[in-house]
Amino acid sequence: MRVLALHPDRCTGCLRCELACSYMQTGTYQPSKSVIRVSPFEGYTSYAPYTCTQCAEGWCMTACPVGAIRINAAGAKDVVDDKCVGCKLCTIACPYGTMFYDPDTTKAYKCNLCEGHPACAEACPTEAITFVEGETADWIGDFAAERTTRARPVSCSDLLPPSLAVISPWIGTKSLECSTWLWRLSTSP
Repeated sequence: MRVLALHPDRCTGCLRCELACSYMQTGTYQPSKSVIRVSPFEGYTSYAPYTCTQCAEGWCMTACPVGAIRINAAGAKDVVDDKCVGCKLCTIACPYGTMFYDPDTTKAYKCNLCEGHPACAEACPTEAITFVEGETADWIGDFAAERTTRARPVSCSDLLPPSLAVISPWIGTKSLECSTWLWRLSTSP
């Protein structure tokens, strides 16, 4: 399966991807209607492109009450305009913030991988966005792999004082127990 691989370390912030995407999606150059966005960091000294990860969970698809989100031939979750009622549940359900709502059409929209020829990848001069063979779990390429190898599991007792309690008017007072592992980046390589 081909996926978009994002490499933030290569992004220069030129915004060509946003222009190409908006033109492909709407027929006009309107970056506000683009489904790929470039976020500036550190006072505009570094940039990171982001778009729909086409995640396996498909939160948007699950949340849609009318089944208006389907998987297209390119493997992307795609909004079927004729079925979309504009309820915006998919925009709320997406944990990545990459489902959008168009008030002009009263429909949701998202990355559909341009039917297998993503305009953003073709327009990117530094290959910060590439369309490659891979798994959706690896959607941000080497950038994530470098950081994931530095992650290590830690228990809650490493992070929280042992006497910490939760006081809530709904559940009363309970000791805080950690039943899951938390992850943090280690400072050593």
